[in-house]
Amino acid sequence: MTATLHRSGTTAAVIVTHKRVELLRNSLEQVVNQTHPVDWVIVVDNGAEPEVQDLLETLAKDRAVYLPSRTNLGGAGGFAYGFLHALALGADAIWCADDDGQPENHETLAELYRVAEKHRLHEVSPVVANIQDPTKLAFPLRQGLTWKRTTAELEGDFLPQYASLFNGALISAEAMERIGVPDYRLFIRGDEVEYHRRLAQSGLKYGTALTAAYLHPDGSGEFHPIMGGRAHAQWPDNDTKRYFTYRNRGYIINQRGMHKMKLQEVVRFGWFFLIQRRDPRGFLSWLKLLRMGAREDFRRP
Repeated sequence: MTATLHRSGTTAAVIVTHKRVELLRNSLEQVVNQTHPVDWVIVVDNGAEPEVQDLLETLAKDRAVYLPSRTNLGGAGGFAYGFLHALALGADAIWCADDDGQPENHETLAELYRVAEKHRLHEVSPVVANIQDPTKLAFPLRQGLTWKRTTAELEGDFLPQYASLFNGALISAEAMERIGVPDYRLFIRGDEVEYHRRLAQSGLKYGTALTAAYLHPDGSGEFHPIMGGRAHAQWPDNDTKRYFTYRNRGYIINQRGMHKMKLQEVVRFGWFFLIQRRDPRGFLSWLKLLRMGAREDFRRP
């Protein structure tokens, strides 16, 4: 398969939203005004709200494609629905976003295409920066042997074989023939990790353009340093997020290419719960959710 991300192709932007119309406005205003214009602006509305349709059609005009869903499909199902619709329209590439994040500026998509063509990529992601302070990363990023938390710590202009998917990622249609669309069963949390697993297993070239940024609310607070900062453990701030995060992780680490993570997972979270938090009950709850995922028990709480 040859590299397929190229500026001469068509691009569909896919944005998933759920009852956050004002945040969606910020995202749409950046997407519709890119110097490299998108051909379609697809919004999957998990809340099926008329004001979302009105906003989209006002800003995107004849490029607007509104997909309401009366069932909340979550991020995973929403992107699957939007990606398949983009492919059905004939898009050569899909540029994905969520409703609470936005491209840093109007040049973001053009820069992603430039980097993709330079490195012959099938997928390219921007750096995900903190929307309140873009000098900080929204999530910790590992480069080499160290974890980075600010953009100034990043080295070079391109990071191969790493991608933060769904936060401004640009993916070729041909790549989707290999990796498919996100797994609806995961609903939220970990769906992008599982999609990244498929991308890594595909043999396709991909990476992160350190010269482009996507702004997102800070998520680094969920990642707690352990073992003197040599590793992190994720601890979301409410029971629902923890349920999906740990249950889905149990599924992911049992898939092809991820089995080496099993021991690392037990060591990291054993340290986090038993040594750092002194919370054996929390460790048992985490283990129960991990086993649910391993059994592919996808019931919702």
